[in-house]
Amino acid sequence: MTQDTDYMQTEKTATLILDDGTVFRGLSFGCEKDVTGEVVFNTAMTGYPESLTDPSYAGQLMVLTFPLVGNYGVPPRTFGADGIATFMESEKIHADAIIVSDYSHEYSHWNATESLGSWLKEEGIPGIYGIDTRALTKKLREHGVMMGKIVIGEGEAAGATDFGHYDDVNYVDKVSCKEVITYGEGEGKKRVVLVDCGVKHNIIRCLLKRNVTVIRVPWNYDFNTLEYDGLFISNGPGDPDTCDAAVQNIRKALSGDKPICGICMGNQLLAKAGGASIYKLKYGHRSHNQPVRMVGTEKCFITSQNHGYAVDNTTLGADWEPLFINMNDGTNEGIKHKTKPFFSSQFHPEACSGPTDTEFMFDKFVELL
Repeated sequence: MTQDTDYMQTEKTATLILDDGTVFRGLSFGCEKDVTGEVVFNTAMTGYPESLTDPSYAGQLMVLTFPLVGNYGVPPRTFGADGIATFMESEKIHADAIIVSDYSHEYSHWNATESLGSWLKEEGIPGIYGIDTRALTKKLREHGVMMGKIVIGEGEAAGATDFGHYDDVNYVDKVSCKEVITYGEGEGKKRVVLVDCGVKHNIIRCLLKRNVTVIRVPWNYDFNTLEYDGLFISNGPGDPDTCDAAVQNIRKALSGDKPICGICMGNQLLAKAGGASIYKLKYGHRSHNQPVRMVGTEKCFITSQNHGYAVDNTTLGADWEPLFINMNDGTNEGIKHKTKPFFSSQFHPEACSGPTDTEFMFDKFVELL
């Protein structure tokens, strides 16, 4: 068992203010700086290192509904020779803050190298604990996601009115790679273009495990100029309507017959390229326990999800149909083309962290190459 040793002397009060004026008071256990973002909740019981480093949380203040957080510390931030993180989902924390009920200053795990609090401080990310996360989550479920501000210290929260606007920012452009990166290059291997909208590293791991060459390109790169066997469109943060350059490039690819697969944001961008519309969910799906059904079958899967937008099934063109449906609220969880090898999932089949029931999506994609 390892413990943060200096927290009793250094912790300051911290206040979360929602854009409707609601105030939650707690204590700081991360970086002591003020921050503004969209307040969202995640109902997973584990996986805070993976969630924090998931680029899809860029611009968001992440509320964890599971009450005890930090008890297993943080794994080492190591990278393979190819630059892929060993235990995380990207190179750094992308969530703008983490909000929990009970932070464990003591941690114990065979793979832990430091506490969650010390990691947050190193990366400049605020953390609050002592918040009634059940009351906060109930408010977000009733009202929908809200903008919020975290203010560190006593007496500094009054008059906080500048909350910004989450939907106005192209977060995909902030988190996407800036140049073409190639992984697993080798003779005879199939070549997959990966459009990086904020890709989780486990998507790259899952593709490399299936012995393909992955050409990772920026979100707005015209990959149609490249030689490739299949197209993969990644997850990512923010509003898909800010990513028109990617939609136009995907639309060009739809005129061909090379296999296309998308995950999360990739599902939405593929749908937009096919002519469908996207809308914002009231509070999104962020958890490890979302049930989905494969359309036309009685097959149901428990899935890991992290998204705030959804495809409008009623706007799908005549050549497209839903592939999966959410069993809780009936929203779209994937689409497929009726005649061409194009398909996608709104959930995360690579599911790191989370259930691995749907990793067959990668098998299906690679078989089609």
